[in-house]
Amino acid sequence: MLALAVLALGAGAGIGRTAVTPCRGPALAATFSVLPGSAGAGNIVYVLRVRNRTATSCFVSGLPRLLLVGRTGTALPTHPFPERPGALTAVMVVLKPGGYASARARFTPDVPGPGEPTLRACEPIAYRLRVTPQPGGGTVVASIVPPTRVCVHGSMTLSGFVAGRNGAIP
Repeated sequence: MLALAVLALGAGAGIGRTAVTPCRGPALAATFSVLPGSAGAGNIVYVLRVRNRTATSCFVSGLPRLLLVGRTGTALPTHPFPERPGALTAVMVVLKPGGYASARARFTPDVPGPGEPTLRACEPIAYRLRVTPQPGGGTVVASIVPPTRVCVHGSMTLSGFVAGRNGAIP
């Protein structure tokens, strides 16, 4: 009985397994696209998907760092906030070769915030999203489909990464 318990503990501790390292931006491909049917009440949801394009497993965790980028490559105001601050612990999402992780971003594309123009567009249109996975670092650039404005000075609520191509979709 004791031998079985030791074997079970050894298997759970990862004996014989190789360590998985954090994903770096260049190891990933990314997309940032609208979640169909999500627009309403001045908000919209986009889904960030990252795919491991290497031959080795790596992991992402928590909230990535984001930067919205305009048509000419100009950095735009970007202020992501956790969807549920202090409520959840980040998980390690292991991406096997070809594997996906996803996160949700909710923002307003058309309701200006304090200090933004009310008679014209609140912010310039964002065409790309620069993503820095955590804790790996480096960046990957995702096209934004369709390009959009992110009002309230680039404010958005962001979920942490979860496993799967559509894992972040409620």
